[in-house]
Amino acid sequence: MARLRVEKVQEAIKQELSKMLLMDIKDPRIQFVTITGVELTDDMSIAKVYVSLYGPEKDHEAAWQGLNKALGFMRTEIAKRIRLRFAPNLILVKDASMEYSAHIEGLLKKIKEEEGPSHE
Repeated sequence: MARLRVEKVQEAIKQELSKMLLMDIKDPRIQFVTITGVELTDDMSIAKVYVSLYGPEKDHEAAWQGLNKALGFMRTEIAKRIRLRFAPNLILVKDASMEYSAHIEGLLKKIKEEEGPSHE
């Protein structure tokens, strides 16, 4: 039963953080950022927030700094919006799964092109 509550809170945190990024956080450095997941500890004291950064590679570091600067605001807002007694500490984690899957897809496409029409 407790794990079910943790999963619901994880999803609520993910949704609220996504809304904050779209509407509330006005930092111009934070663009092309997506919350891909939230992993909450069983005691709900720590939340790992998985973030994908899109756009030009040179803008990633600035976006990451902007996100880290907004952590306090995001934590306060999470406590208000979800009505938690204690807001979890938010830890940002770069999620490279999208880039990895694009890389694998590119490799598979290259292999298919190299094999060419001989196997068709």
